[in-house]
Amino acid sequence: MGVMLTIQRIYQSPVVPGTYRILVDRIWPRGISKVKAQLDLWAKEIAPTTELRKWFNHDPEKFPEFQQRYRAELDANPDFPVFLAQVKAQLTQGDVVLLYGAKDQKDNQAQVLLAYLQTKLTTN
Repeated sequence: MGVMLTIQRIYQSPVVPGTYRILVDRIWPRGISKVKAQLDLWAKEIAPTTELRKWFNHDPEKFPEFQQRYRAELDANPDFPVFLAQVKAQLTQGDVVLLYGAKDQKDNQAQVLLAYLQTKLTTN
């Protein structure tokens, strides 16, 4: 099986050895020490803006619009091409996991970012 790009709630680790771990939240997750997180990268500049995050407020009703707004932010984000290159480079070495802190495991920014990255990785 090839390398994988996946997401995981940061509170659910077991840390898989050899996996490149990227936190994709703008705010550090409560109750997680830097040592326990075992991050390789904290990509807070890729996370939704504070305004978008507060507007969404993890309301499932707002998720479809949140997805559109967050994708538009990613399209306009000058840091995204560098982040994409980093993810692509890491995937040549092994699995990459995008970590997030949200309680909702279905409707969160990591899901949106994962789908967005998968599209970009196959088209670039």
